[in-house]
Amino acid sequence: MFKRILIANRGDVALRVIRACREMGIEVSCVFSEADRGAAYLELADDAVCIGPAAPAESYLRSDRIIAAAEVTGAEAIHPGYGFLAENAQFADQCRESNIEFIGPSAEAMRLLGNKAAARQLAKKNKVAIVPGSDGITDDAEAEKVAEKIGYPVMVKASSGGGGRGMRLVHDKDHLASALSQARQESQAAFNDSDVYIEKFVNQPRHVEVQVIADNHGHIVHLYERDCTVQRRHQKLIEETPSPLLASRTRQSLCAAAIKLAKAAHYTNAGTFEFLVDPKGKYYFIEANTRIQVEHPVTEATTGVDLVKTQIRVAAGEKLTFTQKSIVPRGAAIECRINAEDPSQGFRPCPGLIDVFRPPGGLGVRLDTHAYSGYTIPPHYDSLIGKLIVHQPTRTEAIETMLRCLAEFVIEPTHTTIPFYQKIFNHQEFREGKVDTSFIERVFPQ
Repeated sequence: MFKRILIANRGDVALRVIRACREMGIEVSCVFSEADRGAAYLELADDAVCIGPAAPAESYLRSDRIIAAAEVTGAEAIHPGYGFLAENAQFADQCRESNIEFIGPSAEAMRLLGNKAAARQLAKKNKVAIVPGSDGITDDAEAEKVAEKIGYPVMVKASSGGGGRGMRLVHDKDHLASALSQARQESQAAFNDSDVYIEKFVNQPRHVEVQVIADNHGHIVHLYERDCTVQRRHQKLIEETPSPLLASRTRQSLCAAAIKLAKAAHYTNAGTFEFLVDPKGKYYFIEANTRIQVEHPVTEATTGVDLVKTQIRVAAGEKLTFTQKSIVPRGAAIECRINAEDPSQGFRPCPGLIDVFRPPGGLGVRLDTHAYSGYTIPPHYDSLIGKLIVHQPTRTEAIETMLRCLAEFVIEPTHTTIPFYQKIFNHQEFREGKVDTSFIERVFPQ
């Protein structure tokens, strides 16, 4: 097992990894930017190294400074968290070339699955259904031919990255060229890759993902599915497990497809395989996330598996301590991403000082956050304050617990997404589980 791990991230995920390491008896080093100097979670680390100014491009995205910090502190491994360099295959290579273990999959698997066009080809080869479309686009003329062949509406998607960036819905030929240009520009800015591809638009789907974990000894296990259908502009808002109204046969098939793809990619460590499920129950693989997910706590709640500790053990060369048969999900778990944003102003980010921070609690309640009274939310990063997770025997009970927690949660004076979540959890369609990816835009168009 590693003696010391360096955390190449910030905020709630840095604190999450610190806690896992502490419980495993592993020393911890953290990196931080000038904007995060003085953050309370840094006090829980054995040491912390400043790697640059606030701008991510000069700090959390500087692989050379992060590796130098690991060498200076004597870290044997680096945990990338999620975001920043977590899915950067070149960074994984650089770590291992420096004799520092990267806590994640191999660079080869990251390159294969991190490129959506290549992942589509892998799925086709292994007879896993994909949305009709292209595996890449060389120019606008080819894009026009593909779109005409599969029929409008279509989705233009960035080949790299995720988080909804580089995506455009196109309803007709007249708007295709501008959508391609916008998607390419956004993808280049976000992922340094302007490649895009085209898919048929799937109407009223659910977005369902399968969590897998694999060791370096040939053992691979799925931890069932998470439903992340409730989204705003392709950004996940609410995640839950099990997926409401998903047929048992579809669930089994989805999980088997995820295992098949992971094996084909020679995947190790934690990863997520994402699918769209249409109203008739037919599913299509869309992409893979080669890292721990923001929503991993809901899976931990229902399976009892600590995914971060398992990541660390796998990276250290240990075998999985559980089998597929031993994973028996219990109850229902739901997660809300609490952001410092003002829903009444188009979800405008609201950085600044938190004067009052009074979190909820109770049986089956978990809050992953690095915020507290007196904390200043910096304007330079994602506006996520924390993740509120509830776990109860049934989905109905989980919804009621979540509503109670949202009513208790006080964060002042900053605006947050808490009032918006209260509207969602009180909406009949959500309560009945009858939602699709257009739910937010359709029900809350303002």
